[in-house]
Order: sequence, then C-alpha cells, then structure tokens
Amino acid sequence: MVEQHATTQRYALSFTSGALLMREAAIVAPVYLRERDWAKVRTVIAEENLLQARTVSSGSRLAREVVQRLAVLTVDEIELLTEATSTERGHLLWAAACRRYDLIGEFAEEVLRERFLLLTPTLTHDDFDSFVRSKSLWHNELAELKDSTRRKLRSNLIRMLIEAGFVSGGGRIQQAVMSQRVATALATHAPNDMRFFPTSDDAAVRARS
Repeated sequence: MVEQHATTQRYALSFTSGALLMREAAIVAPVYLRERDWAKVRTVIAEENLLQARTVSSGSRLAREVVQRLAVLTVDEIELLTEATSTERGHLLWAAACRRYDLIGEFAEEVLRERFLLLTPTLTHDDFDSFVRSKSLWHNELAELKDSTRRKLRSNLIRMLIEAGFVSGGGRIQQAVMSQRVATALATHAPNDMRFFPTSDDAAVRARS
C-alpha cells in the first residue's frame, strides 16, 4: 500500500509576498485585457514599474505574484474586477487566492466556512496553526517550515481575511455579503467557489439561480 504523503501534491506557499493585492490587481487587470498575454503583462509591469516597487527584485516578485493570482480568473471575472467596487474586488481576489493556493482554499472551506456554519464566532492564530499541523501529516513541506515562514503565511492569510471583510480586527467571523454579479460568477465556476466563503448554503443556491 502506497502511503498517502508519497503521492500528495506539494502545496504552493509563495503567498508570503502580499495579502489580497487589491491595489496591484486593479493596476494589472486592465493591462491584461489590453495585451491578452500574461508574459507581455509582466514585461509591461517591469518596463513601466507599474507597481512602484523600490527594487527590481521586489518588483519582479510582486508582479509574479499578482499575475499568478489573476491568471486563475476567467476573462469575464477580470473584466468584472476592473469595474468592481472595493468589496467586490476583495471577494474576487479572495476566490483567486483560494484557486491559486490549495492551502488557502482548504483552510477557507474546512476552517473558515465550517466555523461560520457551526456558529463558532471567532478565528484565532491557533486555528491556523492546528490546521497546518493536521495537513503536515501528508505534506512534508509544511512539517519543514521555519517558524518565521509559518508566522508569515499565517499573518498574510489573516490579512487577506480582514481585507476581504470576513474577519474583524478582533478575530470575529463575519458573513460574506456578495453582490449578485460576483456571487453568480463564483457559483458558476467549477467546482463552485462559494465553498470558500463564510456564507450559507441558501446563498449559494440563490447565486446559481
């Protein structure tokens, strides 16, 4: 019998570069809609220093991160992103982070949404640490994380949740209140992205209708 961890795909863990990247996404999305080529988009970002990075290396790292997240969105979703309100943009970029990073998506579904549905009102640092410990049984890359890196991942994930409006500064879980157009876009994605949000199953059904 083959052990599970031997065939489990490694988690991508590069989300130490930023939280939801809402400012950066608003800059990059229109460039993609004009160029329709992510490699060209990265070239334009670098040549024009669109993200206003202080160094070439930090600019390259930030550009790579925002491009990788936006690349998991559909063209329709990117178009929606360019005209979205701040709240809508936060929801779209949270979905992008969950699609891009399995670790974030699984945390959203197994911890954030589960606690919301069970009426468990708060989310703490220990919830993230316990989640990572449970996943490390099958993911050596998590077991081998330095404490400083784990804290950085935890900090950025919590910042994402706060920026998206799902967690208050005091750690209280707040229901996602989505616009119909964003809810419809996410509900029609396969698999259904509504599983990443602290909202009820009824809301997911309404979004599909």
